[in-house]
Amino acid sequence: MSENAMSPEPVRDGRSNVYKTPSPIGNFGIVEKPLPFVARLWDQGWLRKLFVLIVLACLWEAYARYLNNDLLLPTFIDTCLALFDGLYSGQLPERIATSLDVLLTGYAAGIGLAALLTLIAITTRLGTDFLEVMTAMFNPLPAIALLPLALIWFGLGKMTLVFVLIHSVLWAVTLNTYSGFQSVSSTLKMVGRNYGLSHISFIMKILIPAAFPSILSGLKIGWAFAWRTLIAAELVFGVSASSGGLGWFIYESKNQLNISAVFAGLLTIIIIGLVVENLIFRAVEQRTIQRWGMQA
Repeated sequence: MSENAMSPEPVRDGRSNVYKTPSPIGNFGIVEKPLPFVARLWDQGWLRKLFVLIVLACLWEAYARYLNNDLLLPTFIDTCLALFDGLYSGQLPERIATSLDVLLTGYAAGIGLAALLTLIAITTRLGTDFLEVMTAMFNPLPAIALLPLALIWFGLGKMTLVFVLIHSVLWAVTLNTYSGFQSVSSTLKMVGRNYGLSHISFIMKILIPAAFPSILSGLKIGWAFAWRTLIAAELVFGVSASSGGLGWFIYESKNQLNISAVFAGLLTIIIIGLVVENLIFRAVEQRTIQRWGMQA
């Protein structure tokens, strides 16, 4: 039998990025061979995602050049130039700050109300019934549909946008949080009761850590709903041309037939979404769910 036939096959260890080959002499040792450089690069998740983005940008550029119509689809390069121009002039940062100010206010208020509703629902039967009735009534109702009423009640101003944002955040966060609490195993609940924890301590030390995957999922959905609702509301009205956010920036650019600026505004929305998802929510997930062993 040849020497090659007797040699054991190398086995890849994904955690250490090496090939581990059992020693042919009694299998007493392991010979480690590093992965090829290209394979190590491909193992980086952020690099694969960057590759996807580069491919999409190239397809965008190629198709836009094929159409050769800036009113239909500007090229990716023209869009980036419009984005840099908006940042350099200070107009785009001002619009971003306005949108984020309204968004964070409505998002925080929605989370606070969701926490209150969930607390009432898990402590009393009447609270559970109240939550079920309210979610059945208002969860299917699009937040943007409340905009005309909000305009009548609050007028043209920040409070109108905050009102519709609260509606878009409230039910998604509440439903996911309540479902997470309901899915906590009875064993964990009994452990908390056997330790004699108070009601608040029981919620903070047992229920919230165990239900946090569902809670974080609700926070992500609430953020996405709030972001989309805000841009849609600003496209309908921007309070005024001097105090509107990103949606109003897109609307103004469309009226001026500056389509590159329109796509620059859309690209800004996408970039902010990617930053929030991959930096903020991913960091929270790593420091809570993965550290607590709630996720494989």
